[in-house]
Amino acid sequence: MIQCKDCEFCQMGPDDRRAFKCDPFINIKEPECIAKWQLIRLDMLLVTYRSMQQWQEKIAPLQDKIFKYMEREMGDIDESDKWKVDDDKNEDEGDKLL
Repeated sequence: MIQCKDCEFCQMGPDDRRAFKCDPFINIKEPECIAKWQLIRLDMLLVTYRSMQQWQEKIAPLQDKIFKYMEREMGDIDESDKWKVDDDKNEDEGDKLL
């Protein structure tokens, strides 16, 4: 098995960062390359997930405030429309008496 550093599809940057030019659908040299490629992609997904989670933690307090505000507004709307329902009930009771 060849090492990634010896492969023609791996390029080393000035800061010892590796850039992989291999594509699992076109130019994989060995079966182990696919496993390594999957690990790299999995690591990228994990980094993205962690950054999204950190962003969500920053937004959570604001999101809670928005939910509380919306609940209060919805309650106010329900309360302001309550008179419509009360009148309908009173009219129904009046019809029953007649």
